[in-house]
Amino acid sequence: MGDQHVRAVPDAESLQQFSRALLDDIEALDQLLREGRLEQGVTRIGLEQELFLIDAAGRPAPVGPEVLATLCDPAFSTEIGRFNLELNVDPIVFGEGALASLETTLREALARARAAARVHGADVVLAGILPSIALADLTRDGLTPSPRYRALDERLVALAGGAIRTGIQGDDELQVELDTVMLEACNTSIQVHLQVDPDRLVAAYNLAQLATAPVLAAAVNSPLLLQRRLWHETRIPTFEQSVDARSGADRARGSWQRVHFGDDWVRGDILEVYRDQVARHQVVLVGETGESSRDLLARGEVPRLRALALHNGTLYRWNRLCYGVTDGVPHLRIEHRPLPSGPTLRDEIANVAFWLGLVLGLEAEIGDPSAHLAFADVRTNFHAAAHHGLGAELRWLDGEAVPARRLILDSLLPTAERGLRRAGVHEDEITRALDVIAARAESGVTGASWTRDAWKALSPIRNPVARAQALTRVIRERQWQVEPVTAWEPIEPRDLDDWPRHAARVQEIMSTDVFTVRPDDLVDVAASVMAWKHVRHVPVQDEHGALVGLVSHRQLLASRNGHVPGAAAGAAPSHDSARDGARGGAPRAVRDIMTRDVVFVAPTTSCVDAARLLRSHGVGCLPVLHRDRLVGIVSERDFLPFAEQWFARQSIGDATGPEPESTASTAQSPSTNSSS
Repeated sequence: MGDQHVRAVPDAESLQQFSRALLDDIEALDQLLREGRLEQGVTRIGLEQELFLIDAAGRPAPVGPEVLATLCDPAFSTEIGRFNLELNVDPIVFGEGALASLETTLREALARARAAARVHGADVVLAGILPSIALADLTRDGLTPSPRYRALDERLVALAGGAIRTGIQGDDELQVELDTVMLEACNTSIQVHLQVDPDRLVAAYNLAQLATAPVLAAAVNSPLLLQRRLWHETRIPTFEQSVDARSGADRARGSWQRVHFGDDWVRGDILEVYRDQVARHQVVLVGETGESSRDLLARGEVPRLRALALHNGTLYRWNRLCYGVTDGVPHLRIEHRPLPSGPTLRDEIANVAFWLGLVLGLEAEIGDPSAHLAFADVRTNFHAAAHHGLGAELRWLDGEAVPARRLILDSLLPTAERGLRRAGVHEDEITRALDVIAARAESGVTGASWTRDAWKALSPIRNPVARAQALTRVIRERQWQVEPVTAWEPIEPRDLDDWPRHAARVQEIMSTDVFTVRPDDLVDVAASVMAWKHVRHVPVQDEHGALVGLVSHRQLLASRNGHVPGAAAGAAPSHDSARDGARGGAPRAVRDIMTRDVVFVAPTTSCVDAARLLRSHGVGCLPVLHRDRLVGIVSERDFLPFAEQWFARQSIGDATGPEPESTASTAQSPSTNSSS
C-alpha cells in the first residue's frame, strides 16, 4: 500500500529536502551492499493479491474502505480504487511446502474477505481487469479517500497537462481521456516477491526480466477493457498509459514511462536500477524521511530508507527492486508485477511456481542471460506475450523466434521443474502447479481465451455493459472452484437467462451505437440517417463534440408543414417518410428545427428515474451524457422489456442493492448543466 503520510510536492524547498534524503538513502544502500550487511543464506518469497469488489449484479462495488473496516485484518489494505482491496501474504522461506502453504493462506484469507464483503452487499472477484467496469466508474469519486492516492492523482494529472490519454488497439479500439489516474484501478495483479543472496541479485534480476514474457504468455487473463476486446493481457498497456505523466517533449525524445519494462540488462551494480529511477523520473510525492540514513548506519543502526521507498513506490517497473527490513535485518528483493489476478487461485499458484521455477532453473543452466540475448528482444517478447498470449512468437536464447506454446512445453517447463526441485519444493507441489501450465499450453486455453470466447457467446445481450456484467457474474460463480480455467465449461444458454433482472442503470440498456449530425448539416442529411438506420431521434453535436440539440422524426414532419414542435417525440419513421418529410421547403439546416433544451441523463441514472423522466417530459428518447460528452441514447423501446421488473422492485425492494442516486437532468441545455 505504501506510506499514507505523504503529499504532492508543495514547493522547491520541500523538493530539495526530499531529494537530499533520496540521495542519502542511495549512498546508505550502497554502503550496506559493500559492507555485506544485507541478509544472506536464504531464498524467501512473498505475495500481494489485489482483488475487485462487485455487487450482486456484477458491477464494481465502491465499498473497499467499509469492507476493510469490517475485516479488521492487518493483512488487508486499501488500493487506489474504492472497489479494490489488497491482501499481503507474510514472506516465507521458499522450499518444501511453500506453494501449498501459499495457496492455503490465500484461500483462507479470501474467504474472510468474501464474508466481510457480503456484510456490505458485495463479493470478491479475481480478474486482471474487471469486465464490468464502465467509463462512469472512473471518476475521482471512485478514488479511495487517502492522502497518498489523492496526492498521487493530483500530481500525475498536473504533470500530464490536466488529462491522461489512453489509446489501445486490439480487435477493437479504445481511446479515452480522463482527468484522473482512475484507469489504474481497472487493473489488479498478483505481485510475487523473490529474495536471493545479494551476490546473486544481478543475475536473478536479469533472469526475472527474461522469464517474464513466456510466463505472461501462459498467464494472460485481461482481454477486455471498458467492453472493448483489446490485448490478451490488456493490463500491460493500460497500466503503462494510466499513470503516464510525460509531457509532449518527453514523449518525443523517448523518456521512460513511470510504468516501464527497462531498456537494458543490469550489467554491473544492482544499484543501477535505483540510480536510473532517480535520474529519469521526477519526484511526485514527498513525506517525512526522519534522520539521515548514513547517520543511522554510522551508529550501527539499520535505516528504513524512507525517501527511496516512497520514490520507488511511485514508479512501477514490471520487475521492481525493493528494499526492506525484517526483524532488524535489511534485504533486497525482486517484485514481479506482470501477473494478473485470477482466474482461479490454483491458476495463480501455477503462475507463481512457473516464474519462480524458471528464474531459479535458468540461473543454474545459463547464469546471467545478458550474454545470450539482446535486451531489445526480451522487451519485444514481453509486449508480444501481452498482446497475443499463447499465440505469441518469442525469440529465445538461440536467437530463433519460437511459438510460445512450443517453447513452454519443449523447454521451459522442464527448466522450471528443475528450478523448483533445486529450491527443495516437494514433487507433489511441482506436479500440481506445472500440470496447470502444461494443460494451458497444450490446449491453448488461458483465462483470456476463455473470456474472449465467453464474450462472444454472450453476444445476444446487445448492451455491452449488461453483457459485461453477465460475464462477471459467470466468472464469480466459477472461479471459487478448485479446478483451473482449463476445466471451465463454455458459456451455456442459461447464463443468458437472468440478465434483464439485473438491469438497473441507464448504461445497462442504452444504445452506444449513436448516429449524430451537426447544426449546419442539411435537414435532408438528418432525415436520411433516420431512414437508413431506422431511428426516430438524432442527437446534434457541435464541432467540439458537445451535445447542442436533438432532432426527432416528428420535427422533420412538422418542418414540411412550416412549423417546428418543441418536443422530441414521435412515431417510428418508414424508409421514405422521414426523408420525404424534410423536402417540403425551408428550413433546410438542422439548427433551424432542432430542440435546443434537451432532456438528458447520466449513465448511472436509474432506469426507473429515466423512465419517469421520459413520461413527465413527454419525450421519446434521452441522450446519455458522461462529463458533458455523449456516450449513448435510450429510447422508449429500450424500457419495455424491463419496465414490469423495475416498478415491481420499487414496491418490494431490490435484492441487488440500492438504486444509485438520480443523476437525471431537468429540461436544460447540456452546456449549462455539466454536473449531470
